[in-house]
Amino acid sequence: MIRRYSRLLPGIGLLVAGAGLARGLSATVLGLNELLVAVGLGMVVGNTVGVPEWASNGVDTQKLWLETGIVLMGARIAIGQLFAVGVELLALVVGFLIFSLLFVEMIARNVFRINERLGSLLAAGYSICGVSAIVAVSGGIKAKSEQIAYAVATILLFDAVTLAVYPVVGRVLALPDIVFGTWAGVSMVSTGPVVAAGFAYSPQAGEWATVTKLGRNIFIGVVAVLYAIYYARRHDDGQADGVSWRYFWAQFPKFVVGFVLMATIASLGWLSSTDVALLESAYQGLFLVAFVGLGMEIDLREMRSTGIRPVVVVLSALLVVSVLSLVSSFVLFG
Repeated sequence: MIRRYSRLLPGIGLLVAGAGLARGLSATVLGLNELLVAVGLGMVVGNTVGVPEWASNGVDTQKLWLETGIVLMGARIAIGQLFAVGVELLALVVGFLIFSLLFVEMIARNVFRINERLGSLLAAGYSICGVSAIVAVSGGIKAKSEQIAYAVATILLFDAVTLAVYPVVGRVLALPDIVFGTWAGVSMVSTGPVVAAGFAYSPQAGEWATVTKLGRNIFIGVVAVLYAIYYARRHDDGQADGVSWRYFWAQFPKFVVGFVLMATIASLGWLSSTDVALLESAYQGLFLVAFVGLGMEIDLREMRSTGIRPVVVVLSALLVVSVLSLVSSFVLFG
């Protein structure tokens, strides 16, 4: 057993080294999102020299780090914050979450004809909480590494664009703080950019953006479970199949249970602010390590066959949801 686990160490060391390099480049040279840099570094290695044989076993552990990070991320979920701000905000969050999820699924499959698993990753990523939702859903739908990485890269692209554009649009339109905060929280993608854009606009906008975005985040477990059920009841050829509970449990992403338990513990107030900060640093580090491995498994030739369609899918959803949610925020809070 010791010999078997020792075979993992060189590859894990390679992932950790790549993560450290990605963080350093992001902070000091490139100025890009460190997760995107990590994927890029992995892609460079995977598509030039390739993954060394001595590192392959350790690199294959990248899914374990993704799943562990998702469990720890549950510590950031505070369910009570959503219900403290009223029924109107809850209705806004749930309504647009469902709408955006179904909208992306519909146009991805029926309009742009992209792979259904990639479409589901994009739907979960855009409608809930970006990268975190993608990795949470990926296990249950048996997504390929290149599909995960492509979805991550697409979502991170829109994180960067919306972070730059939203505050500018808000000031041009002279949006009230509450309206801007709820609009950003409903229609932007990932938590970090939402919070950053909100507080860049104003402190009150930042608070509303944060609470609204947390409202979307709490549904990550529910959506991951629903996707797991949907895909567990299908053959690879897409035909529905009645499966036993034993089969379903074999396909079910067990880490989702850990995520829900962690979120429950956090919501009950059993974690101090120091505990939450430590867990947040831990899962961010685990994501960084995992995405280096994801990048190493990307085959650029396969990605070229996918083309620009996933980007257009998310752009379409962003434009539609952004306009509708802005109008709705004005009606409710303007």
